[in-house]
Amino acid sequence: MPADYHTHTPLCRHAEGEPEQYIAAALAAGVTEYGISDHAPARPEPFDDWRMLESELPAYFEWIERARAVAGTMPVRAGMECDWLTGCEGWIEELAGRYPWDYLIGSVHYLGVWDFDNPKWLGRWAETDVEAVWGSYWETYAEMAKSQLFDILGHPDLIKKFSHRPEGDLARFYEPVIEVIAGSGCAIELNTAGWHKPCAEAYPHPQFLELACRAGVPLVISSDAHAPGEVARDFEKAIGWARSAGYSETQLFEKRARRAVGL
Repeated sequence: MPADYHTHTPLCRHAEGEPEQYIAAALAAGVTEYGISDHAPARPEPFDDWRMLESELPAYFEWIERARAVAGTMPVRAGMECDWLTGCEGWIEELAGRYPWDYLIGSVHYLGVWDFDNPKWLGRWAETDVEAVWGSYWETYAEMAKSQLFDILGHPDLIKKFSHRPEGDLARFYEPVIEVIAGSGCAIELNTAGWHKPCAEAYPHPQFLELACRAGVPLVISSDAHAPGEVARDFEKAIGWARSAGYSETQLFEKRARRAVGL
C-alpha cells in the first residue's frame, strides 16, 4: 500500500484521535510509510480557527515522536501542510528551518481573505462568479508551484469541493498550471478525502491526473485523515484512478529527498 503522507492531529482543532491510534490504523492498512502533516501556523496570529498556533509547535514535535515510538519498523515521516498566502514566503522558509522535515505540503485554501472550502462561508458561493473564482484559484496555485518551497502540492482542485464548476472543458484551467507544476519539480497528491465531500470526487479530477501524468508530474496518494479511521481510506480505489491516468509509481520522501516506488 502506498505511503499516506497527508494526515492531521487535534492541534488543528478539527481532527480527533491520539498518535497511537493513527499508527495502529496505518499498520492495519499496511501503508509503506506514514506521514504527519498538520496545518502549519500562519501569521499574524490568531489567523483562523483551524490550525495550530506557533506556540504549539513543540507539542506537534512531541506528537510526531510519540507516533514514531509505537510505529515499529514502519517509517513515520514529519511534514506540515502550509497555506500559500500573500507574502508568506519568508514565513515558510522560517518554518522549514524549525525541524528536520521530510516534506512540506503546499495548499491553497484562501483566495484573499476567503477560505473558500470552509463550510462556514458556503453561502458566499451563491454570490460568486464561478468562472472568475476558478481562474483566480488556478493562478494562485501556479504561483505556489513556482515558489518551489514545497515538496508536495495538496489537493489540486480543492476549489470544486462544494461542486461549483464552470461550464465546458476544464482543461483550459488545468493545462497552464500543470505546465508550471511540471517545471517546478513538485509532486502532486491524489487526495481521497474528496470522495467524502459534496463534490463526491477525489482531488484532482481524472482529466487533471491524466494531463499531469503526461507532463511527468510525480504523484503521491493521500487520505487527508482527520481521524484514525480515515487513514489510507479509499486507497485501492485511488490506485485504480492513478493507474487509469497512466501512473505506475508513487513517491517516498525522507529529509526532503524523493524517490520513486512502483504502485
